[in-house]
Amino acid sequence: MLQITKIFHFEMAHAIYGYEGPCKHIHGHSYELHVTVSSCKPVSGFLPDPGFEVDFADIKRWVTECVINRLDHALVLSASFQRANPGPWHHEKLVTWPAEPSAENLLLFMVDALNGHLPAGTHLARLLLYETKNSYAEWLNDDTFNRAGFPASG
Repeated sequence: MLQITKIFHFEMAHAIYGYEGPCKHIHGHSYELHVTVSSCKPVSGFLPDPGFEVDFADIKRWVTECVINRLDHALVLSASFQRANPGPWHHEKLVTWPAEPSAENLLLFMVDALNGHLPAGTHLARLLLYETKNSYAEWLNDDTFNRAGFPASG
């Protein structure tokens, strides 16, 4: 099995409603997103011309269209935050979610946004989202690791 990873950067602001720390206030991050895709079949020998399992340019296009264009320089707030903090929430890049925009929920949003946009024979294997340079959340496709010999989660 081959895995290919492309790294993306974007800026986004959010607030976490119901949290008692400083992240309850609107603040921003410079995110770093690692998107890993995997072939669905074992590979032996060399790949036929042009020698790509997946083109990095295709990954860039999919992620940019499905994730980056929607979140870059956006303010992402939950409906709960907006109800608890009435105000003029009519900003051009305001994104309202039914859940809190935590790093974990951002990853789940990205999985949903990207699934269905990958070509047959390729799937998401892993997403890694750095919220700061030393804090990240990670999503792993259980199917990828089950095929690689890891125990199934249950």
